[in-house]
Amino acid sequence: MIKYFMPINPSPSSTSKPSTMNNETPIDQASGKRPRVEVEVSDNDIVSDPGLRNPIDSFPLEMRDTLRRRYLAKGPCQPVGHQFPQTNKRRFLPNWFKRFAWLEYSVSKDKAFCLYCYLFPNKGNNSNKGGGNTFTEVGYSNWKNGMQNFIAHEGGPESPHTFARIKVEQYQNQRENIDFVFSSKNVANDDEYRVRLTTVVRVAQYLLGEGLAFRGHDESPKSMHRGHFLELLNWFCKYNEEANKAMLSNAPKNNQLTSSTIQRHIIEACGKETRKVILNEIGDKFFSLLLDEARDSSMKEQMAVVLRFVNDVGEIVERFVGVVHVIETSAQCLKNAVDEFFAINGLSLSRLRGQGYDGASNMRGELNGLKALILNENKHAHYIHCFAHQLQLVVVSAAEENHDVSQFFDYVSMIVNMVGSSCKRHDALRQAHHDKVVQKLQSGEISKGQGQNKEISLARPGATRWGSHYKTLLRLFDMWDSLKEMLFAIQQDGEIRKNRGTARGLLDKMGSFEFVFLGKLMLYILGVTDPLSKILQAKDQNIATAVRMVEALKCKLHAYRENGWENLLKETTEFCLKHKIEVPSMDEIIESRRITLVDGEPMTYIHHFRVEIFAMVIDEVAEELNNHFNEENTNLLKGVLSLDPSNNFAHFDHHEILQLARLYFEDFSTAELAELHYQLELYIDVVRGDPYFYNLVDVGALAIKMVKHKYHICFPLVYRLIELALVLLVATATFERCF
Repeated sequence: MIKYFMPINPSPSSTSKPSTMNNETPIDQASGKRPRVEVEVSDNDIVSDPGLRNPIDSFPLEMRDTLRRRYLAKGPCQPVGHQFPQTNKRRFLPNWFKRFAWLEYSVSKDKAFCLYCYLFPNKGNNSNKGGGNTFTEVGYSNWKNGMQNFIAHEGGPESPHTFARIKVEQYQNQRENIDFVFSSKNVANDDEYRVRLTTVVRVAQYLLGEGLAFRGHDESPKSMHRGHFLELLNWFCKYNEEANKAMLSNAPKNNQLTSSTIQRHIIEACGKETRKVILNEIGDKFFSLLLDEARDSSMKEQMAVVLRFVNDVGEIVERFVGVVHVIETSAQCLKNAVDEFFAINGLSLSRLRGQGYDGASNMRGELNGLKALILNENKHAHYIHCFAHQLQLVVVSAAEENHDVSQFFDYVSMIVNMVGSSCKRHDALRQAHHDKVVQKLQSGEISKGQGQNKEISLARPGATRWGSHYKTLLRLFDMWDSLKEMLFAIQQDGEIRKNRGTARGLLDKMGSFEFVFLGKLMLYILGVTDPLSKILQAKDQNIATAVRMVEALKCKLHAYRENGWENLLKETTEFCLKHKIEVPSMDEIIESRRITLVDGEPMTYIHHFRVEIFAMVIDEVAEELNNHFNEENTNLLKGVLSLDPSNNFAHFDHHEILQLARLYFEDFSTAELAELHYQLELYIDVVRGDPYFYNLVDVGALAIKMVKHKYHICFPLVYRLIELALVLLVATATFERCF
């Protein structure tokens, strides 16, 4: 919101009684002057769609200058890439935007408007020339004679459009602005103002780039720390003579450009310029939408917006483009916010080819979720559930479904909380582990080396990030002896009786074979899933690589179930013998659990550990993998996998790729599908025989190579399919990093 004050001169009749002419503030009888009125121009007053705007004359006189500045800074509404609808076999041509700088298009009304005539409407005798109010209020839609009528609207030197254009040019020239004429006494003042503005903008750019706060708790001159903005500004002026002279010596008190309002306006301007660069980079390319919402510290719901696309050199790019305030998090409210954001920034929903959310019901609901609302308007905006989220859900489900695993993690959390809740215990544990490492180095049990034997502490697992449990288990086994010594010390000398009892129970658990067995088993499962989770969260991952990696994980788990029991039992037994933990005989009967099996035999240790824990946990993980990664878009994934260049294009399937193109029926006409058939035959022979395309690992590398060697020009339809495959989402970690 922009606020400014404007003094209003009193009318000649103001001496007799208070005047309320034009709904203005009454004149003060004591001073004989009208007080300054605060005029506000909110973002709601700036409407991107010209067909939905109120006439400029309907706004108060004091607001019109600000509205004109905002609209001219924003530029005409020209939605590049929009699928313009046909009317009587005619449609709006996007090439008209390049020919007529004033031309605007209303998506809601499918009509054309003139920005210049809207900002400076002509109410004179010749106001009916050039189409009258057609280009300002009604809207123009005769596409058959569009070019001729647009030229006729511009008219000659005396046309209303020409007068409006001249006013726009004068208005954009700051030296012709009356405010500038009165505020600038000479060229020196102009130069000093430019230096002040440049200095302030540079400081703001640095703080924005580093993500630092601008304001300080106490910004008074006597404060020792006035905030990053003022402190950095003073530091810069101290070492820059020109800035020091303009900012500190000659700056008027009301024109120092350091107020919080000025800071906010500079931040907004930097955001708009950054967003403009990103949107220009996207152009009319296909893109995908990533969304997430969260509540900030001021209890406002905020929605982060990220766009994914393929740039001009074939690289996958994910750009954070803004945070949008939403009243509520219902699907319809989020959809309205998306539509408004697209309209403001000139994005077209018709170019959207993918959606990615965190899996909440208001986002991915099949009937009324945001995914469904967007699919109703664009059938090609395919939704892919975040692979990283699905992988995390696999591990979480396995832990929750199996009682032994769930109980094991409860005990691990208790151990971490018992040791980490006190700084004294935390430091003592770290020192104890350090002493043991020194002893092992002196005895030659472990070797020295750069990056080895670093000081570590027991990591606390996260409630929603199961990858953190892997690090916790690694350090648990690495600091095993030190942990037992710490728990024993708490049992003996703990100040709180409850802690002494809890420490004793945890010592008993750590001294059991089952606890070690569960820890080693989960360490392996988390170990094979943790690297995959990190790789899936990379910005440059594509759907083909993700599917191949998930399939590899399934095969690895299956092989471990068939052949990993002996190694796991051996590793657990060796650890228990080393730390003097009793190892039960696998053929013995479990006395504490005399539960008979189906065939009437009693429960043995080998059945409990191998069947009830080892096999069951791996089966649950494998089942969850199949459930979460069994995507509905089977044909879509098959087509993307067929484009995979690994192993010299071993996955190439001509039929599946054509099926993929048919799924995007609006992007490939019947004639283009026929041409794609012949392009694919030549394409696969060329790339398999070109040494530059050897040893490619994924579709992303293929796109970069095609652009580098100009193959995207030789095979444009194939490259279009590759672009569509790359914009499909793999993970939604980017917008989570935004918060």
